[in-house]
Amino acid sequence: MTISDVRTNKLLLLDAVSGSHAYGLNIPTSDVDHRGVFILPEHQVLGLDYVEQVSDKTNDMVYYEVGRWVELLIKNNPNMLELLAMPAECVQHRSPVLDLIDEEMVLSKLCRDTFAGYARAQIRKARGLNKKVLNPMDKQRKGLLDFCHVLEGQGTQPVQQWLEQKGWQQEDCGLVNLPHAHDLYALFHDPAGNYKGIVQGDQSNSVSVSSIPKAAQPVGYLSFNKDGYVRYCKDYKAYWEWVEKRNEARYENTIEHGKNYDAKNMMHTFRLLDMAEEIAREGRIRVRRPNRDFLLEIRRGEHQYEELVKIAEERLEKIDELYAASDLPAVPDRDGLNAALIEIRRSCYAS
Repeated sequence: MTISDVRTNKLLLLDAVSGSHAYGLNIPTSDVDHRGVFILPEHQVLGLDYVEQVSDKTNDMVYYEVGRWVELLIKNNPNMLELLAMPAECVQHRSPVLDLIDEEMVLSKLCRDTFAGYARAQIRKARGLNKKVLNPMDKQRKGLLDFCHVLEGQGTQPVQQWLEQKGWQQEDCGLVNLPHAHDLYALFHDPAGNYKGIVQGDQSNSVSVSSIPKAAQPVGYLSFNKDGYVRYCKDYKAYWEWVEKRNEARYENTIEHGKNYDAKNMMHTFRLLDMAEEIAREGRIRVRRPNRDFLLEIRRGEHQYEELVKIAEERLEKIDELYAASDLPAVPDRDGLNAALIEIRRSCYAS
């Protein structure tokens, strides 16, 4: 089943321009996204060839099978709820059979989690992005020895610097655990190479300990910042995975506006907060945003990051209170939606 199959076989029940164009937040470079609902032929629903959704290669066009759509409506998925209330000018095709499903059957207190909860997750994501932008990591990965220091007088010295001064190689050194001393080792040196070295290979996750003769005297004491090394490895992996996967155009925009946050992501965070509050107050979905100017200001980076995060966190507290006092049902009307889905299928297959 493909996009072409859905269109040519007249299986489409709803086709709407979605995303920024539906929100009224599009700019000249915005893609035109389409979302919609289709119905599979009866034999595919009854047999083994059920298809939940179809999309094009870029995911600019995505259609959901009506059964999958209803499943996601029951979960109060924001993207699926929006399809119930698309602005008329964005709807390119809509079957009257979808009138069997309305907002009253679907909207519930779950929207607190799906709208505001997602916004909360985006705020955490924004914090992480801000940290990555402000603290880029060198491509050259640090090694375990960079987290090792030798005790010297009232301070410490990096072990590699200490070894260089002595003209020694780390492979000729040996370590012994010191009892009751966390990540602290007695350090020995043997030019004959009878020890295991401080580390064994680039892939080592910890320092090595050697078997040291009792008569040997330590040449120093080594501290290994194991916690710092583990944290660095985790941050390094996360940072360069982010670099590999990030949207370069959005990243360049982040750098260009100079506020060091993903402005588009933050704009949608506030859009979700607005929609969560409207659902709790009014019991309705409003796709087209009435505060377009403010949201586009955020996208252009005209507000400070910390200011936006503070406002968003205050809004989240307010939304929690609104949902606690709301008359919305706890969950959607599953029985009603199930009956509507059955009637939609019967109607479509009978025609």
